[in-house]
Parts: sequence; C-alpha cells; structure tokens
Amino acid sequence: MSAKVIVACGSGVATSQTVASKVARLLKEAKVDADVEAVDLKSVDRHLTGAAAYITIVRENKQRTVPVINGIAFLTGMGQDAELAKLIEAIKAANGS
Repeated sequence: MSAKVIVACGSGVATSQTVASKVARLLKEAKVDADVEAVDLKSVDRHLTGAAAYITIVRENKQRTVPVINGIAFLTGMGQDAELAKLIEAIKAANGS
C-alpha cells in the first residue's frame, strides 16, 4: 500500500494542486510510492488520518501528529531538496522501511 501525503493551501485549489503535482513527480523520480492528495485547509484534519506527511503552503502554529513539510520550498525551488529528503524519510518511516 502506498503512503498518503496531504498537501494543503488556503483554498485547496491552485497552489496545493501545483505543489501536489510537483511532489508526486519528484517522488516518482525518486522511486518512492505515495499518493499525493491536495485538500483545502478546512478539511486537513480529516485527511491527515493515516497520512505519512503533511505539506503545508500556509504558516500554521498548530501541532500535527504527522511530519509537516514546508510546501513553499516546492513552489520556489529554494530548499526543495532538503524538504523532499524530509518527505521521503517520513514516507519510509510510515511504511516501516
């Protein structure tokens, strides 16, 4: 079963879809199996159940039960490699490998 990764921005439309597509492509290139799902901020809590990681595009001060990845890095490219490495680690940990 592939790991679930949640991506959220304010509306769950444009930005999160862009980041989700890019992350899915980067994970595929890294041969990491994951389902990347874009959602709106209001429904994040519901979607985080069973997720390996949460990629956020907005600043939140809320504690999460899953690793939180900086989604801005995937938009700008700055710090993207470090955030991708954190994401891959989170997915591997969730898969128990």
